[in-house]
Amino acid sequence: MTRRWPAEWERHDATWIAWPHHEPDWPGKFGPIPWVYAEIARVLAAHEPVHILCHDEATEEQAWHCLQMHEVRKSRYHLHRCPTDRVWLRDSAPTGVHLADGSVELVNWDFNAWAKYENFAHDRKLGARIAAETGLTRREPQRADGKGRVVLEGGGIETDGRGTMLVTEEWLLSDVQVRNPGFARADYERVFAEELGITKTIWLGEGCIGDDTHGHVDDIARFVAPGVVVLAHEEDPADENHRRSLDNLQRLRGATDAQGEAIRTVTLPFPRAVVMDGARLPASYANFYIGNGVVLVPTFNDPADRMALNTLAELFPDRAVTGIHAVDLVWGLGTIHCLTQQQPAPLGRRRKKTS
Repeated sequence: MTRRWPAEWERHDATWIAWPHHEPDWPGKFGPIPWVYAEIARVLAAHEPVHILCHDEATEEQAWHCLQMHEVRKSRYHLHRCPTDRVWLRDSAPTGVHLADGSVELVNWDFNAWAKYENFAHDRKLGARIAAETGLTRREPQRADGKGRVVLEGGGIETDGRGTMLVTEEWLLSDVQVRNPGFARADYERVFAEELGITKTIWLGEGCIGDDTHGHVDDIARFVAPGVVVLAHEEDPADENHRRSLDNLQRLRGATDAQGEAIRTVTLPFPRAVVMDGARLPASYANFYIGNGVVLVPTFNDPADRMALNTLAELFPDRAVTGIHAVDLVWGLGTIHCLTQQQPAPLGRRRKKTS
């Protein structure tokens, strides 16, 4: 195996985010969004460096102001002036993998804005910019049929770091998807094996209601340890997420990982339906982000917040589990995992203290 995609809980050199600037992504509610980002950066910066892409000078000045107001130490974050269309770096930024010698390589998927939006020219170039800033090598996966680069988004793939992957059929195999025309299940599994070192792909069914990406796995199912998956499960039979999550629960209960071991499944609740302007939003506690020593969890002013935080705290006893208010953030159709992308640390290097 020449490449291995590490699990999110493995050591990071940094987390990358992009400062919000595209008001139409939060129509009528953009005002509080930079402050939510500042809070996310504040929590993360206590545990690892945070690199922030800023669309232009005005965006950079706003980021600096908000971070100063939140008393984030300047030594813990780095601002990079870099044009972006949107801020969902989980999908537009490259995926960091380990090579056989322990070094890190960036797998730079092609990006087409979820096959939904026309403005993605800047986001399509982010892999090259991040590679230049980090000095890491970059690889652009190509289709075997010679029809260009493979289109994928990081929010649609999830790993245990030991060769097992979670994806959904809705995201890659349903009729509404036009990411890689002509691709079948076997084509994707070949790409996962060659580019990420995946030897076992577990195909779930559908994602959650309101997901603008049509089925990203990071809103419904996440590895929290080797062989352990948390699944967002809706108990109310009247809610459409009930049927979807029950099907995924049944699939996971019959699944084994790349080592042939049974998957243990722990359920997370969904919050009550979050609706704005008549639209159901993809509010899910599964969209958490695992940093060095911390887990950031979206919360929704809901009684289920406590249950979700307590469940994750039990699963991550060595990390601080921290809730981030996401009722405004999810109006942009994504929350914490969607906006972050980790930069894995090379293997074999001594751990540095964070201070």
